[in-house]
Amino acid sequence: MAGVMVRNVRRLLTLLDVHYYRGASRLFSISIPSPEVFHAQKTMSDPQPPAADPGLYSPPPAVRGMTVLDREAFTQTINVPAICIPTSVLNKAVKSLKKVALQRPGLKRVVDDDQKQTDSDGKEHRLLLLDPQSVSSAENFGEEEASALKAFGVKPEIQRYELKLTYDNLKSEEVLRAVLPEGQDVTSGFSRVGHIAHMNLRDHQLPYKNLIGQVIIDKNPGVTCVVNKTNTIDSTYRNFQMEVLAGESNMVAKVRENGVFYEFDFSRVYWNPRLSTEHERIVSLLRRGDVVLDVFAGVGPFSIPAARRGCTVFANDLNPESYRWLQHNTKLNKVEAKVTTFNLDGREFIRGPVREHLPKLMKGSAGIHIIMNLPALALEFLDAFRGLLGPKPDQGASCTVTLPQVHCYGFSKEDDPQRDVLERAEAALGASLQGRCSVHMVRNVAPNKEMMCVSFTVPSEVLYSSSGKEEGCSEPSPKRQKCEDTEG
Repeated sequence: MAGVMVRNVRRLLTLLDVHYYRGASRLFSISIPSPEVFHAQKTMSDPQPPAADPGLYSPPPAVRGMTVLDREAFTQTINVPAICIPTSVLNKAVKSLKKVALQRPGLKRVVDDDQKQTDSDGKEHRLLLLDPQSVSSAENFGEEEASALKAFGVKPEIQRYELKLTYDNLKSEEVLRAVLPEGQDVTSGFSRVGHIAHMNLRDHQLPYKNLIGQVIIDKNPGVTCVVNKTNTIDSTYRNFQMEVLAGESNMVAKVRENGVFYEFDFSRVYWNPRLSTEHERIVSLLRRGDVVLDVFAGVGPFSIPAARRGCTVFANDLNPESYRWLQHNTKLNKVEAKVTTFNLDGREFIRGPVREHLPKLMKGSAGIHIIMNLPALALEFLDAFRGLLGPKPDQGASCTVTLPQVHCYGFSKEDDPQRDVLERAEAALGASLQGRCSVHMVRNVAPNKEMMCVSFTVPSEVLYSSSGKEEGCSEPSPKRQKCEDTEG
């Protein structure tokens, strides 16, 4: 009973530790004292068996401050608990004890006994290595494990096994926590784009950046290049400056998202793997035969799936590299016949091709979707729709038109981000959207910063001018907009 209580307390502490370290994109784990340590704190006078070697979960302290990766320095020999199991019931017993079995990268849980291959009854057996954080004596087995051992005729006797632990058996978080200065944040989180791992290191991590990059490559199969975002952002084309921390310098990534293949030079175009769900959400709104006008198309994460869904697509991007890879990806996915591409500023695209095709499209029954995914600036581009189609033509009472639906993205740092982006959209359009729009929270970009999507049907009073003059024409086309933050 005491062993069960200790294990429950330890699990609770583990949950608390995991919660505390939830700041990175992955959950970190911290070694928790063995049951003997808890008991020793309560009764120091009682002799206790030696605690499991904490080095199993913490690399040697000598590696602290390492800037050039020395894998051999992490090697150590430790003692771990083990239990002798007859080979006749080995598979079933291992399955029943999986909660307390040792689980480390590259380590076998079942090993040969170097001293003997048969037990006292003459039966062949093997050793199952146990997690020293869960079991150090027979009393630590829970009711479930104890019942399983009894059913299989396995004696609940714990012995010690000498185990060689190497760099290959450590997780990336453990390596980095051992190397970086004690008490500072450790992160092994990254965004993966094909073979490229994209990190955003903090200042205190920069002296160790090359080591961090190599650890990420070592611990993540398929990653052959690690890059770090620098402070310089190209506000015109939405790509950022980066440096290669480790691995090859090949920046041409091959990505599959929602069943669609993309290729692009990650260093020269914009791509965010965190928007996969949002791409899928918008595309799911489309029906075969609809028309999509993608104002800031990038390499095609909205446009190409829309074309594959049977839509006619007009896709635009100002970045010449994005435009080139957009064309490449339409051919890669065999939808080039469904996608017409443009290399224009967003406002020029709205005032040019969109205005040219919109009157005819509005006479049809197909849905019209205008996608504006440039969250740092897109809301400011909405004024381009004011008076876009000039004076409203005279139409019979029975004539109906299909008004376009806009999906416009924006960042917000306000307490009420839904209200914020809605009010900014209304200000740019010069019209109220109350009762004819929806606002969707896409994701949390940073503390107190949300990415939002406001979807609405463009009011006819916005598209048509009352004076016969285009209301938005007085503004010059901003080809070089300043953009402080382009992450979206």
